[in-house]
Amino acid sequence: MADKPRILINGKDMFWSLVPLLALIALVAIASGNCSVGLNQDPADSKVPAFDVVTALDADARQMPFPIRRPPTPEGWKPNSGSSDAIEGHRVSTVGWLSASKAYVQLSQTDASEDLLVPYLGGSGTDYGDVGATGTREAGGRQWVTYETAEGKKFWITDFGSVRVGVLSRGPDADIETIAASVATQQPLDA
Repeated sequence: MADKPRILINGKDMFWSLVPLLALIALVAIASGNCSVGLNQDPADSKVPAFDVVTALDADARQMPFPIRRPPTPEGWKPNSGSSDAIEGHRVSTVGWLSASKAYVQLSQTDASEDLLVPYLGGSGTDYGDVGATGTREAGGRQWVTYETAEGKKFWITDFGSVRVGVLSRGPDADIETIAASVATQQPLDA
């Protein structure tokens, strides 16, 4: 059988030539286990590997020039991230969890001032921008200043003297309060 003349090849021919290729790609992705559809809503069932908060905060306690506190992971929560960053020459230790309510909750600890931490957590550059203080809350026996951005990102900040601690989430205040109360009652890790 002779090949079709080039002038007669159209989009339908292109489509049918891509179908086997796409089927092969889907088969390889499914077989490798590196893709998921995400039909279940439980963060504990996620294929994203858990992050080791204990090791990360222990390492930060040895490396950071300020005391680090390590709250225990609440029941039903999944640690999923951690990083070290800087704010105008001040170091920041950050870890995060997916809460039981399926919200991301971030804990940041730094020796930077609250004036520097607020825009860092609020994502508004070098000034307060669209971040507004909304009041104060008590958690873990400490007073926390509460903030919220126009986009609904909420965070609480408290001052331990040489360290400022911020807890951030777009989820319910109960998730923020869980980590805030927990971290406030912890003793600093050994450096």
